[in-house]
Amino acid sequence: MKKIVMLAVAVLGTVAMVNAQTTPAQAKAAPAKEAKAPAKEKKQTKKLKKQRQLSQKRQKLKNKKI
Repeated sequence: MKKIVMLAVAVLGTVAMVNAQTTPAQAKAAPAKEAKAPAKEKKQTKKLKKQRQLSQKRQKLKNKKI
């Protein structure tokens, strides 16, 4: 009976040590990177941004004329 208890303690101790060694390595894994937007989407957003800026400028000019 004593041998079985000692064996169980040894196995549990070994498992605990292995888990303690591998856990920090898993925690240091690099975070997942976000996928880049396709070039078409980038161009569209750039175009929309330009259009917004132009419309804002036009609106300001209209407000100045009034």
